[in-house]
Amino acid sequence: METQIFVLRTTANREDQVVDFITSNVQKKKLDVYAIIRPHGMRGYIFIEAKDRQAAEDGYMGIPYAKGLLPKPVDYKEIEGMLEQVKIQVNIQRSDIVEIITGPFKREKAKVVRIDMQKEEVVLELLETAIPIPLTLKLDAVKVIRREGEAAPEDEMS
Repeated sequence: METQIFVLRTTANREDQVVDFITSNVQKKKLDVYAIIRPHGMRGYIFIEAKDRQAAEDGYMGIPYAKGLLPKPVDYKEIEGMLEQVKIQVNIQRSDIVEIITGPFKREKAKVVRIDMQKEEVVLELLETAIPIPLTLKLDAVKVIRREGEAAPEDEMS
């Protein structure tokens, strides 16, 4: 099966929102779109890998900040240098207790509520607050300190 890669122009700094909108559009309409790529450091453009131009156009129809496809599809070799193969090995699960290692909540402990591997984000609830506050952080901003069902490290001493 031959696919094509199309370049979609977007409003600068709105690429992530456009990717999210297209993703949900493609899933809802079951379109023949196979990949949506937001090249790091390249503002105002997104790559859409699709069966044909029509599938790519259907993917972004009616989406705010999407301006239109460039006239010709691009060859994979033309964009290969912009793509970076990243394999993240994540050993994090729902209900894990984590420590936040960056940002304003550094050294706070939290419980994992949800993990979004596509966005490489984790939704947490801070533990030491009276009201649970949901917090969305990048996966690399937390480290697992305890698994659900495991004894706390302090408990092992006694």
